[in-house]
Amino acid sequence: MIDRLRAATASLATVALLALAAAAFPPATASAESVETGSAGAPDDLPAAFAPLAGAMQSWGKSPAGVNDWECRPSDAQHRPVVLVHGTGRSMQESWGNLSDPNSKGPLVEDLAKDGRCVYALNYGNAFDITSLSMRWGIGAIENSAAELGRFVDAVLAHTGATQVDIVGHSQGGTVTREYLRVNPPSRTKIHTLVLLAPPTHGSTLGGKFASEADARAKLAPIAMQQQAVDSTFLKRLNEGQETFPGIDYTVLATKSDQTITPYESSFLVPAPGTSVRNMYVQDVCGNQDLEVWHSRLFPNEPASKGSGLLDHPVSRFLVRQALDPTLAGTPPC
Repeated sequence: MIDRLRAATASLATVALLALAAAAFPPATASAESVETGSAGAPDDLPAAFAPLAGAMQSWGKSPAGVNDWECRPSDAQHRPVVLVHGTGRSMQESWGNLSDPNSKGPLVEDLAKDGRCVYALNYGNAFDITSLSMRWGIGAIENSAAELGRFVDAVLAHTGATQVDIVGHSQGGTVTREYLRVNPPSRTKIHTLVLLAPPTHGSTLGGKFASEADARAKLAPIAMQQQAVDSTFLKRLNEGQETFPGIDYTVLATKSDQTITPYESSFLVPAPGTSVRNMYVQDVCGNQDLEVWHSRLFPNEPASKGSGLLDHPVSRFLVRQALDPTLAGTPPC
């Protein structure tokens, strides 16, 4: 009886919290807002291709510097638009922006801009996290996030006039992209190169937090975290049959010092016949097994001694650029 009362109380508390979240974060309206400035703009500020995303874009707020610049044009036809897809619990600003100066470009965005690329990014998977009592990006069901990505890719193609985009997906961002490709076969002609930075391809304990999908669910982890757990129902379905598709150039870049995707060996894709896949560890590229490159990035309040993450380290940034442009000369700055 006591256990049933506790369960009922917990359920009522959850309902109350979700109701509170719905009141505090009402659905975005259809009025347009510039993702570059984060302020309400006239209808002319919003390119027609992005009109269907107006409500979502309004809730995004300001884009990172150098991202979603509607005036940007590729330097030539070989420089396809690049779409950046963030990971679990992070926004596009936290993943790709300059964390010390929001008015300056983040490291990877700066690199891509110098290469003549137009860079786009979205926030996806917004949901209420009961463990932190807050709304967070990248924690909603991955199936829904994949649909959001699909609409964004279509808008970028329509706006730029390009026939294909390149995608750089960090962590869950890579998995979201793979789900988009799995459920929507026509999408496979829209992506030329897919770079995955430490994706949880075959599941992760997330640094030892969750032993399984059931364990993650019991600990009230958001649905996206449950779906990325080892042997999750979602990942089994995603990886069933084949993990890669012909016509897309896949690169997986992982790090052996990853403390989020654990075990780190789970990141690599199993190539299907007739597909182009490169699986690389930054330590092997550099010939230095002691090289410490973390999963994500170093935040301003963290000690510099901790080192850099995949989104900041010079070697991983160079390898991303080289994956997007195999003719790029030079040696990885290990």
